[in-house]
Amino acid sequence: MTFVRPARRVLIAAASMSALFVAAACGGGGGGGGAPAGGGTSAAGADFSKQGDIEVWQGKDTSGNFPKLIKQFNDSHPNGKVTFHELPDSADQQRQQMVQNTQIKNPKMAVLSMDVVWTAEFAAKGYVEALPPDTSTEGLLKPAVDSATYFGKLYGLPSTTDGGLLYYRKDLLDKYSLKAPTSFDEMKAACDKIQAGEKDSKLGCFAGQYNKYEGLTVNFDEAVHGAGGVIVGEDGKPNVATPEATKGLSTLTDWFKDGHIPKAAITWQEEQGRKAFQNGELIFHRNWGYVYNLANKTDGSSKIAGKFDVAPLPGITGPGVSSLGGHNYAVAKYAENKGTAVDFLKFMSSPEVQKSNTLATSNSPTLESVYSDPEVLKKFPFMPTQLKSIQTAKPRPKAVEYGDVTLAIQDAAYGALQGQTQPDAALQALQAKLQTLIK
Repeated sequence: MTFVRPARRVLIAAASMSALFVAAACGGGGGGGGAPAGGGTSAAGADFSKQGDIEVWQGKDTSGNFPKLIKQFNDSHPNGKVTFHELPDSADQQRQQMVQNTQIKNPKMAVLSMDVVWTAEFAAKGYVEALPPDTSTEGLLKPAVDSATYFGKLYGLPSTTDGGLLYYRKDLLDKYSLKAPTSFDEMKAACDKIQAGEKDSKLGCFAGQYNKYEGLTVNFDEAVHGAGGVIVGEDGKPNVATPEATKGLSTLTDWFKDGHIPKAAITWQEEQGRKAFQNGELIFHRNWGYVYNLANKTDGSSKIAGKFDVAPLPGITGPGVSSLGGHNYAVAKYAENKGTAVDFLKFMSSPEVQKSNTLATSNSPTLESVYSDPEVLKKFPFMPTQLKSIQTAKPRPKAVEYGDVTLAIQDAAYGALQGQTQPDAALQALQAKLQTLIK
């Protein structure tokens, strides 16, 4: 799962900053209270019988596997063909185009690949349909299903899910008799020992994603949780100006200052970090499951194929905690041929497709049984670690106006990482901002 910096933040910030519903309203069991005013079309009001050609709107396919799956569907579905409408890399630009085409009621836009943090907004504003009540989620991971649920109704079928992982140079750790770290302190000690022995000025310690975009929200969220803090408490209220959250952010700022995170990483998104790790420029790297397949390629694109392994994210003062990632397929409000759209959703969540897509991409499946499939485990032995990361992951704030929330988080974190604001002051300001957004 990748996030790319938005071209213009105003595209999101222009949205109204109102009505934010957090996890209790969005989870699978949160049906109490009824649907919000104006919130989404009910399945009873949608016609899911009509067949015909449709378009699937989704971000750029870096694996090359998605067109193969579309062909497989089309070959077995004579009543309607799917065309891949490929959107930009940027999650924010994807969202923008989906919203704009909903506003003009584009009937061809039928299936939307929603980031897990868009469900509340798309459901509450009626951009997508609630799926038929008999839609099966049997065998799907609960965190993934919860991410597609809003006020007790299912608005998408999970297509991929994700949890952060720590990639590390196993060859170097073995050389110096070290184990995968479980804390930032252990990771720093390992880096110091390896760098002292290797005497390679180009070999950095650790990096995640710190550019000013959604990936920074994810990495900040993980640092806060890894230090025992929260952004929004279980009561639905902001609670980020705490010693625990300050410890999380301060750890990242300190690592930038002392060089344990390379200064260049302030501009990195997923792909820049992946390439640095594959080029042998990092000992440790935080990223998603898709990296495993690419870093193991033997076509010359990776210098570390066969030399790395994967571990759970390290914590700062406690266990490491991932931010939940992934995408859900939803049926667009104004799609003409919703029957074909639902058929495609079911196809993509089927055991056969979930397995084949995992084998081709190393993306994390939403069907739990795939994680224990012998063929999958043989090719990707890290899958049990990935599953644990997903099962223990924490969702980012689930907001109807999520764009405003994530921009506030990015402003606070980025200023601190650049040394423009002290971490405690940055979090005090963030707390005040979130209190205006979360009513």
